[in-house]
Amino acid sequence: MSFAELAAQLNAGTILPESIVLITILFVVLGDLIVGRTASRWLPYAAIAGLLAAVVALYFQWDISNPISFLGGFNGDALSVVFRGIIALSAAVTILMSIRYVEQTGTSLAEFIGILLTATLGGMFLSGADELVTIFVSLETLSISSYLLTGYTKRDPRSNEAALKYLLIGASSSAVFLYGVSLLYGLSGGETQLGAIARGIASANGTGSLGLVIALVFAIAGVAFKLSAVPFHQWTPDVYEGSPTPVVAFLSVGSKAAGFALAIRLLVTAFPLVADEWRFVFTALAILSMILGNVVALAQTSMKRLLAYSSIAQAGFVMIGLIAGTEAGYSSMIFYMLVYLFMNLGGFICVILFTLRTGTDQISEYSGLYQKDPLLTLGLSICLLSLGGIPPLAGFFGKLYLFWAGWQAGLYGLVLLGLLTSVVSIYYYIRVVKMMVVKEPHEMSDTVKNYPEISWNLPGMRPLQVGLVLTVIATSIAGILSNPLFSLSNSAIARTPMLQSAIVQVQSPTPISTTQVLQQTQRN
Repeated sequence: MSFAELAAQLNAGTILPESIVLITILFVVLGDLIVGRTASRWLPYAAIAGLLAAVVALYFQWDISNPISFLGGFNGDALSVVFRGIIALSAAVTILMSIRYVEQTGTSLAEFIGILLTATLGGMFLSGADELVTIFVSLETLSISSYLLTGYTKRDPRSNEAALKYLLIGASSSAVFLYGVSLLYGLSGGETQLGAIARGIASANGTGSLGLVIALVFAIAGVAFKLSAVPFHQWTPDVYEGSPTPVVAFLSVGSKAAGFALAIRLLVTAFPLVADEWRFVFTALAILSMILGNVVALAQTSMKRLLAYSSIAQAGFVMIGLIAGTEAGYSSMIFYMLVYLFMNLGGFICVILFTLRTGTDQISEYSGLYQKDPLLTLGLSICLLSLGGIPPLAGFFGKLYLFWAGWQAGLYGLVLLGLLTSVVSIYYYIRVVKMMVVKEPHEMSDTVKNYPEISWNLPGMRPLQVGLVLTVIATSIAGILSNPLFSLSNSAIARTPMLQSAIVQVQSPTPISTTQVLQQTQRN
């Protein structure tokens, strides 16, 4: 094989955005080694510039003619482009909110950014991984970096406890997931590429076998851990409460987006013979996540734990689009993750600001905040109301699109449950907003009474202010001017051949034969 033929098969240009992130990691690490601690003044902004450059590179890959690279190991189709963009943007906003927070803990900011960028790299590769080894290596890159970030504040015993719990449960879920994909490897006759696995299983078994169902259950268990879906959510509240808040913000958006990208690609491509079974399992996960996430959030006294259970519930809502399996269903998932990026990160920026100024994240301590910090109160109120689905904010249109897609697909019970639990979520979000805007002086908490003077000129506070303003504006405008995001989501699905063949299967009025499965997986 000549060098030109090898280069054509590798098609390395597809991973240009990931290459930019990798170069940024090297630049951050070497800059910290050469310059020293003073490099923390400019390294965060260099890292943000690298992430934004990766997003620009993704934009130019939107109409790429040949998205398959590395002999089928990576697929840079439109679906992966959108999810990789979400992960890169979430990392950029996370760096903005982490500068002041990390420096105040007395730990190295450059090392924190380096590990965060490594997690971002793993998530971006996971979003386009189309082969078992690539999937597992990408998943572990994201997971191990997340464990390190969770325990980054070594002097905080809560952070150490959160990291240990996350490591133990995460290692178990990785082992379960690896066992599931190893079954896939065996059942397909030694194939590792997802499309080849589906063809191998279809030709060997003809119909779904018991081994395939077992592999499905184990694979879903590993994916559900990343999505923090009930009953694989046990790590979420403790990790959210004990971890550094910027890390929690990234896990809630970047890691979750990578999990949903993996779920779509793995289930649609490798499990077409048991599509009804995986939809049934995800229906159960969605029901449990929406009920437990929203009901338990009612009793929380910590903002970080409240947002943890909110994250569990939000995963349940997004699963409705996955279960629907239609073009509108997949589009609604992308649209919701796009708006969730801004409204959830905006909420965490507000929590970080309040914690930096008061040293607490207890909900009761927010009482009367409006009288001392109107900007923080406005930002947190808009983000929480958007998470609850109050019009005309972005979260309302995201949930509306998800529920509409589910209703069109005949998921009437799931949609009605989603509407009911959304009403429950509005209660605990509005409870926080109401507490912040009380007007009676005697209702103000002692923490707010002693609230420090607001100063944005302190080191690291300007990036927080910029992040807060940008996320609040995006959350507000994305609801009113949502058509561009709708168009982006629909276009991503229309340009992804893998999903188009799956949508044909869902909408087909007649049963799909093994021959048709072979033909449709051959197109992928």
